[in-house]
Amino acid sequence: MSEIYDIGYRHYDGPRLGRGYATRALALHSLRGIFGLGRPARSKIMPFSLAAIMLVPAIVNIALMALLRRSEIPYSGYAVIMQAVVAIFLASQAPTAVAPDLRHRVLPLYLSRPVAINEYVGAKVAAMTASVFLLIALPLTLMYVGELVVDLPGPPATGEYAGSMTMALVLALLLSAFGLALASFTPRRGLGVASVITVYLLSFAAVPVVYGTLASTGNESEASWAWLMNPFWLVDSVQSWVFGTPPHSIEGDYPNGPASAAILVVLICAGLAALALRYRKAAAR
Repeated sequence: MSEIYDIGYRHYDGPRLGRGYATRALALHSLRGIFGLGRPARSKIMPFSLAAIMLVPAIVNIALMALLRRSEIPYSGYAVIMQAVVAIFLASQAPTAVAPDLRHRVLPLYLSRPVAINEYVGAKVAAMTASVFLLIALPLTLMYVGELVVDLPGPPATGEYAGSMTMALVLALLLSAFGLALASFTPRRGLGVASVITVYLLSFAAVPVVYGTLASTGNESEASWAWLMNPFWLVDSVQSWVFGTPPHSIEGDYPNGPASAAILVVLICAGLAALALRYRKAAAR
């Protein structure tokens, strides 16, 4: 004889907020996780320490503004100068955004709801992009506010500041797309950190080697393309072309701007496509 048990299940009669709300909630949850919010104290040490390091040159520059009545660090070159700190932040925090879901195999749970692969990937990229952008934008904004308070001779560099903020967002998107794609190939956080930082170090070290080799053979025009192997100098070359800021490469030259912009767009699309393909494969398991 069968029996029916009342387990207290009730139908949900409230509002259904849909896929957009779920995607935004996932992005906010990922952003909080990147900065260690809602997690143990040790998870906050790395992101907030790197954010503090990013602020140090800006604070020093404000002090120099007050003493020397001029700015020593250009807005357009801040990300290039601090690229090692940004790269460490990306390498340390990108696996935080993607590795736990892969390691605990909870991706099918996300996709059983209205969130699809594209929304999931978009939420992760948006969270990582926002975190890297905040890392760069905060010291830029602090310097700009300091310039206004100190009241340097001449008009404030509002145009350069706005252009630098725009390119900081583009740089954050480029770094996030590739950083997440590299970190997503392993569920282990340590391996994800190693893969991201290794690719950055290779791109950084390859530039002077390739440039010096080509320049020593008299191919100066071809040698300038070597700077585009590093994402920071690639974005700086586009910034120099779009906003007319001085180049911040060591040798001070870049190839033509439209080619740099085209390479930038292709790389962003390639990073996003690789990340989407990786998660489609992971979801199919």
